[in-house]
Amino acid sequence: MRLRNQILALAIGPLVLAIIVITALITWQSMTLARTSIDAFERNMLAAKEAELLNLTNLALSAIRSVYDRAGPDDEAAKEEVKRILTDLDYGRDGYFFVYDYDGLNVVHPRQNFRPGNNWLDLYDPDGNRVIYDLIQKAKEGGGLVQYKWEKPSTRKMADKLSFAAGLDKWRWMIGTGVYLDDVFAATGAAKEELRHSITWNFLIVALFSVPAVLLVFATCMVLNLRQQRLADGRLKALMQRVIDTQEEERLRIARELHDGISQNLVGVRFAIDLARRKVTPENTGAVEAISKGASALTEAIKEVRRISHDLRPRVLDDLGLSAALEALISSFSERTGIAATLESVAFKHMLLPEARVALYRVAQEALTNIERHSDATQVTIRFSSRDERVQMVVSDNGRGFPGARAEKEMPVSKGLGLRNMQERMTHFGGRLEVESSAKGTVLRAVLPITAMKDRGQRLQEAAE
Repeated sequence: MRLRNQILALAIGPLVLAIIVITALITWQSMTLARTSIDAFERNMLAAKEAELLNLTNLALSAIRSVYDRAGPDDEAAKEEVKRILTDLDYGRDGYFFVYDYDGLNVVHPRQNFRPGNNWLDLYDPDGNRVIYDLIQKAKEGGGLVQYKWEKPSTRKMADKLSFAAGLDKWRWMIGTGVYLDDVFAATGAAKEELRHSITWNFLIVALFSVPAVLLVFATCMVLNLRQQRLADGRLKALMQRVIDTQEEERLRIARELHDGISQNLVGVRFAIDLARRKVTPENTGAVEAISKGASALTEAIKEVRRISHDLRPRVLDDLGLSAALEALISSFSERTGIAATLESVAFKHMLLPEARVALYRVAQEALTNIERHSDATQVTIRFSSRDERVQMVVSDNGRGFPGARAEKEMPVSKGLGLRNMQERMTHFGGRLEVESSAKGTVLRAVLPITAMKDRGQRLQEAAE
C-alpha cells in the first residue's frame, strides 16, 4: 500500500472507531436509562402489591374483629368461628389467608389440606429461608412483609411470594396472606427483553447506515486516489517515453553529425596527409615516419568515430530491421572482446513497431555491455522467438553471474542503472524483463506483448511500399 493510501486508511480508521464508540456509548446510556425506568416500574408494582396485602390483611382483621374482641384466650368456639371466616375469605385461585400459632402449628390453610394440625416451624424454602419462623417473628414484631418461595396453587410450581403477617397475640396466632410475584417478574423480564431487542435493532440500524457511509467515503477516496495515481503513472510513463524518444532523437542527431560531419572531415584530413606524405622526399625519413604515424592515428580516430556513431544509432536498424542490426552488433562485440556470440532470430523488420525495435536493440546492447564488463563469459547467445502473440528475446551467457544473485525470475539484488533502464523500456510497452543468474551464467529474458506489434494491415502496407 502506498503512503497516500496508508494515510487515507489511518484517517478513516479512527473515524470508524469513533462512530462505533459513540454508538456503543449511546446504546449503553439508553440501556441504563431504560433499566432505571424498568427498575422503577418494578418497584412501583411491588409497592402496589404491598399496599394490596396491607388492605387485604386489614379486611381480614375487620371480618374477625367482632368475634375476636368478644372471645377469651381459650374460647374454642370463637376460634372455630374465626377459622371458618378466614377459610371463606377466598379471593382468586391463588389468594387465601393462612394462620399459624406462635409455635409453628398450622391452624388454617385453604389450599393445602395436609398442613393444618402439623408443625411447620422448621420449614425451609429452596433459597434456605425459614419461612414460617420468619412470618411468626414478623407477627410478633407488630406485623410486616416477608418474601420467600412457595408453591403456587394454580401451577403447582415454586414461585416468589410476598406475604404480610400480623399477630393475634391473645390467641398467639399469626395471620397472613400473600401475593405471588412471578407476574411482576414476568412483566419486567418481558420489558427488559423488549428493551434489549429494541436497543440491538437500533444499534444495527445505526451501524447499517454509518459504517457503509464511512466505507463508501473511503471507497470513493480510494477510487479517486487510484484514478489520480493512474493518471500520474500514465503521465510518468509518457514523460519517460518522451525522455527515451528524446534520447534516441539526440543519439540519431549526434550519430548523423559524427558520420556526415566529423567523420567526413577526418577522412578529408587523412587524404591531405596521404597527399603530403607523397610529396615529401624519400631522403627525409623522419618526416615520412611522422606523417605515417599521424595517418595511422587518424585512421584509428576515424574507426572510433564510426563505431561511436554506429553504437549511438545504427542505420541498419532503420534500413534493414532488428535482425540485421543485432547481427552487426554481435559481430562488432565478438571482434572487440573475443567472446563467441551467436544470434538465433526470425525476421522482425515488418512485425515490430519502430519504438519496440529500438527498445529491444537497446536491451541487447546494454546486456552485451554488462557481459563484456562483468561476466568473464566465453560464449553469448541471443535468441528471438515469436509465439502466442508475444515477442521474446533471450540473452544468455556462461559467465559468473551477478554478485549475490538468486535463481529466480526477478531483478538481482544488486540491480544497477542499466538493468533499471532495460526494465523501464519493457514496462513502457506492457512487457517485462526477467533475469535468472547463478554461478553458471546469466539468462536475461525480455518479453513484449501484442501491443508492441504492428497490425497485419499496417505490415502489408509497409511491405508493399
